[in-house]
Amino acid sequence: MTQKLTVGLLVGNRGFFPAWLCREGRQEVIGVLQRLGWEVVTLTPEDTRYGSVETSADAAKCAELFRQNASRLDGVVVTLPNFGDERAVADALRWSGLEVPVLIHAFPDDPAHMDVRHRRDSFCGKLSVCNNLHQYGIRFSLTRSHTVSPASEEFEQELRWFGAVCRTVRGLRGARIGAVGARPMAFKTVRYSEKLLERAGISVETLDLSEVLGRCERLSDRDRAVRAQLTELRARFGARGIPAASLAKMAKLAVVLGRWVEAERLSATAIQCWTAIEEYFGVVPCAVMSLMSEALRPSACEVDVLGAVAMRALALASEQPAALLDWNNNYGDDPDRCVMFHCSNLPPSMLDQPAMGCQDIIAGTVGKENAYGTVVGRIRPGPFTFARISTDDTAGVVRAYTGEGVFEPATLQTFGGYGVAYIPGLSKLLREICLGGFEHHVAVTRGQVSRAIAEAFDTYFGWPTLHHHG
Repeated sequence: MTQKLTVGLLVGNRGFFPAWLCREGRQEVIGVLQRLGWEVVTLTPEDTRYGSVETSADAAKCAELFRQNASRLDGVVVTLPNFGDERAVADALRWSGLEVPVLIHAFPDDPAHMDVRHRRDSFCGKLSVCNNLHQYGIRFSLTRSHTVSPASEEFEQELRWFGAVCRTVRGLRGARIGAVGARPMAFKTVRYSEKLLERAGISVETLDLSEVLGRCERLSDRDRAVRAQLTELRARFGARGIPAASLAKMAKLAVVLGRWVEAERLSATAIQCWTAIEEYFGVVPCAVMSLMSEALRPSACEVDVLGAVAMRALALASEQPAALLDWNNNYGDDPDRCVMFHCSNLPPSMLDQPAMGCQDIIAGTVGKENAYGTVVGRIRPGPFTFARISTDDTAGVVRAYTGEGVFEPATLQTFGGYGVAYIPGLSKLLREICLGGFEHHVAVTRGQVSRAIAEAFDTYFGWPTLHHHG
């Protein structure tokens, strides 16, 4: 799924620099944004000179335009074809009242054209704009290179990165996380501060497990929605050797959870996955949770609400399903490799050959007949991004880490969902996780989006974030 973004474009201008550069620069940047499929909200040449912002009156017009479109703006791109008026840029953003990511972009000068007619000085103007934004308390993002040509591949990559930041920020602000049941008694590691999340704009809605099971009992096997879920479970996982009664229970669970998610407008869920649901309902919920995550409505194990938030962030940034894994095993004596595992509810698209099985560990306690429904298989090889969010209640802050690695094609004789991960500097990362008191769960998604995650968390939510680079 690709989300169409809408961004505001602010073209900075300064009168004693060549203004014609703003005319051409504006069109060039708009062209790149539109090639990405983004909608652009910006002043026109009828509104101001070349559709740029230079004076206080220009800033007021830009602010009003942005205010009128505030509900649909995901971010703002500030571009400087010449030096730009730092005061007008800062005023326009402040007066707009927007609280969205802002990207500051500066055009490069051509050393062969440094005469009065062609010289931009955007290199210097960017410093002035950023200084003013800092004074105004407006948070902003920067391109990797201080100046970037809009004609370059680098510029398009920077915009794609900024788009991931915008999706993550917008999707987390106002997010609603559903918590089903009590956390397993043995898992104090997943305790968290609901109030700190609320302060960040993330709400937690709860549902007792008894209500879920009661609603399931009221559903008939012949219910149209139940039959549809049964068809999807079989289509996705094959379900060979899984008792029909167990599949029917999973289908009912999927219907109940799906209806609750829709009714409460939930972004993600965290579910009490053992052992009450096995003892009193007779299945593990993994396959149901797997399909929820596959549909970009992440579902985390063991009522790990913060794990669900991290999954949501990764799914927003990558526009692909996310999963929750354990940092689980060493891989021989290799300091940069480990086994990442869960028992599992991984989305089927993340696995080579996803299949439904029995949770053998829990089966030893509740009986095999009550433990069907896990999703097993090896994680498909390729690059991945990991992330974890944690609340430090004593300090009153939310903290996080993120980074990237590669799932390798190594095969293990094991159960559940697993992958052998290569992460440069893994030992250093694990030390930081231990000393920082982070949980043993970590969210992952395919692709390389850690830079966007770190930017969204640190810059726009104010969460101190360790960005692991090996």
